[in-house]
Amino acid sequence: MDPELEILEASEKMDKALQHTGHEFNTLHTGKASPAMVENIQVHVESYGSSMHLRELAAITTPDPRLIQIQAWDKSVVRDIEKAIQTANLGLNPAVAGEVIRVPVPELSGERRQELVRVAHNIAEEGRISIRHARRDAIEALRKMKKDSDISEDNMHRFEKEVQDATDLHIKKIGEHLEQKEIELTTV
Repeated sequence: MDPELEILEASEKMDKALQHTGHEFNTLHTGKASPAMVENIQVHVESYGSSMHLRELAAITTPDPRLIQIQAWDKSVVRDIEKAIQTANLGLNPAVAGEVIRVPVPELSGERRQELVRVAHNIAEEGRISIRHARRDAIEALRKMKKDSDISEDNMHRFEKEVQDATDLHIKKIGEHLEQKEIELTTV
């Protein structure tokens, strides 16, 4: 096994955790409508007998800053979409008008803003945990290589430092994203 490859894999896992965290931050709304707020909602479609993401079932647009409009491609799933949005616990209340679902985005109260900041902190912590898992896996692999005499003690310490540097960098980036999201959420 190649230690450089192990470090590269760990770094890729950390990049994915960072991307996932950033995407999760985008689902937290700041009072401005965005398709990202609803596109990943799981919709259980009775007629299909399965669950699908909302983005797979409909066109999602924002005709104005306070409204999300959802146009289902199959009008038989409109009620399923409405129900999924209501149960997604996003504080959104969809209104069906024929084949179109309109979701007004309410102005955020101070209490709701603080609640969203707490959610953002939880999302950031989940990202940090994923990054630390990638670090742990890489270091375990390096220690196994050392035990199997594939790398020397000095090289193992050098590689461990590289993994730790990558970990620190990714965790710092999550902190920066969190800080930016907090400002976004608390700015009225």
